Amino acid sequence: MKDLKLIECPRDAMQGIHEFIPSNLKANYINSLLKVGFDTLDFGSFVSEKAIPQLKDTADVLSQLDLSDTSTKLLSIVANERGAKDASSFDEIHYFGFPFSISEKFQLLNTNKTQAEASILIDRLLDICNQKGKELVVYLSMAFGNPYGEPWSIELVEEWTAKLASQGVKIINLSDTIGTSTPESINYLFNNLINRFPSIDIGAHLHTEPHNWHEKIDAAFKNGCRRFDGAIKGFGGCPMAESQLVGNMPTENLLTYFQEKKIETGINMLAFESAYNKAIQTFP
Repeated sequence: MKDLKLIECPRDAMQGIHEFIPSNLKANYINSLLKVGFDTLDFGSFVSEKAIPQLKDTADVLSQLDLSDTSTKLLSIVANERGAKDASSFDEIHYFGFPFSISEKFQLLNTNKTQAEASILIDRLLDICNQKGKELVVYLSMAFGNPYGEPWSIELVEEWTAKLASQGVKIINLSDTIGTSTPESINYLFNNLINRFPSIDIGAHLHTEPHNWHEKIDAAFKNGCRRFDGAIKGFGGCPMAESQLVGNMPTENLLTYFQEKKIETGINMLAFESAYNKAIQTFP
């Protein structure tokens, strides 16, 4: 069995908050997360300040992080070549994350690019990663549904996964952008994609309502997924979701699930409790 990878996503949790969280508060919170034992922290974003004002201080936050005693890797979101070049100047950042959408409309809304333009950009991002010793994570947005009336099917998700694989992408996160995934769609996609693309690390970036988190984790894990994104208290989520209850998968729920299954997570629970308390203090 592949090792379980838990990815904490403070960037996703923070990016939609209008009230600016001071850089030192962000850094203190992320420093507490670095002690927990997560595989990766999705900690910041090198995108336009106009697009995501909350994360305009990513470089400043990074300068305040204590990476001296952690094995946790840092991931930063990038949306264009300029952002990737800015992020690549920091040795501390291991991963670039890029959102690629099954939906043309959402791709334009999210990155101001068509799918064709975003696909070309992925080639360039892979080149930058190869030159700078980074790895690219592609988030396959709208992997479980499309709210815009555009064509969506499981076959379409498979086609785009195959295209990304042919480009050389090694890590793909299936993103439940609007919280529409069901155990059935999770079962089918993870089972088929993991078997079809065994060399690709296919992860779950699930959004959920309070009543159905367990069945979503269970379906992904039982069908081979070993890479899970979460955010403490489920903070964040997609503004396109119709329900206010749809947020990120709460990390504490992931930990509960794996504790129930007696599966080793590598998480220091005392450090996690401390970070959980800091989250309550950090988020408005």
